[in-house]
Amino acid sequence: MASIAKEWREIPGRYNLEGSKCPVCGKVYFPKRGICPECRRESLGKMEDYSVSREGEVYSFSIVHEAPAFTSKLKPYAVVMVRTTDGIMISGQLVDVNLEDVRIGMPVRAVLRRISDDGPSGVIHYGYKFVPN
Repeated sequence: MASIAKEWREIPGRYNLEGSKCPVCGKVYFPKRGICPECRRESLGKMEDYSVSREGEVYSFSIVHEAPAFTSKLKPYAVVMVRTTDGIMISGQLVDVNLEDVRIGMPVRAVLRRISDDGPSGVIHYGYKFVPN
């Protein structure tokens, strides 16, 4: 169970697909990083905010038939690796699609959806999922 403070700190990155870009080498990272692992000290304190594209295509996928208890109502479901139009690789669940229609190269876009909750009176967790475009 995540703390409420942590939940609020992570909202911008989760809701907005917020990443970071190294001003030294130009590499983009998602999720956001405070330092570029390539440029190291040269990038310290210089990383720039970067809005990752919500548009992309399915690079790879898997249909999940057996899953942890907290996702048992979703089974079976598709998990995809998406290459965004700006070249970032992001994994997530593909929703609003017939599983038989999922294919590599399928155009998709990221949308904000409910992920889980901490019970009837707890925190509701939102995040991105992908839908066919």
